[in-house]
Amino acid sequence: MTNRNIQYWVIPPESNAEFVACMEDVLEIYEKTYDSAIPVVCMDEQPVQLVKHVKAPIAATQEHPQRVDYEYERAGVANIFMFAEPLAGWREVAVRDSKKKVDWATEMAHLLEGRYAACNKVIVVCDNLNTHTKGAFYEVFEPEHARSLARRVEFHYTPKHGSWLNIAENELSSVTRQCVSGRRIGTVQELRDETSAWATDVTEAQRGVDWQMKIDDARYKLKSVYPKIKLRQSTRLNNRLVGSGIAIAVE
Repeated sequence: MTNRNIQYWVIPPESNAEFVACMEDVLEIYEKTYDSAIPVVCMDEQPVQLVKHVKAPIAATQEHPQRVDYEYERAGVANIFMFAEPLAGWREVAVRDSKKKVDWATEMAHLLEGRYAACNKVIVVCDNLNTHTKGAFYEVFEPEHARSLARRVEFHYTPKHGSWLNIAENELSSVTRQCVSGRRIGTVQELRDETSAWATDVTEAQRGVDWQMKIDDARYKLKSVYPKIKLRQSTRLNNRLVGSGIAIAVE
């Protein structure tokens, strides 16, 4: 039985300096103007359950919609990597069998040596999953090659319980609703074909991202997240202030 009085949210912590530091760092990145030489790329990932038909569906007719048998077969789990460049209105979906360091590093190398081959630096906004590191390159490529990739990546990590700050998560939500959800996709290749077609379609339509929250907005709207700073009076501080003729109110 579903409880309609419950809504599930990513609830931020209260009075958490580390959360605030990461949040403001990411928000500052989002305030940058577009620079094709130093692109800002958001990335996120999620697993997808592959599901096969046990019986072939019956095609739709004028009298009946498509009929799908209720029985299905689980066919393993694939992993979607979402890469999005918000200010360019571009996104790309990569699908792999797993979500190991080798998968992440391989897909990142594909971007760095493909779309961003001419860029000396690429700013990457992502969560701090242990596969999203420069070290991952060294587990896949020879040191010289790994270093050539790692030196070009500048990480900016979203805070824990702050996944909403990653624009790529919004793109993942869109591809889930518009392409994956409610369908039976049985193979990695089929998932790759479908999500690639989705990414091409929305990119060609130049669907952009209008990110509204700025640092000043966060400081006003998310006051509970910011630590409460209290000035603690000490004899040394008090003597110094009094000696300089400065009056200070102490809580």
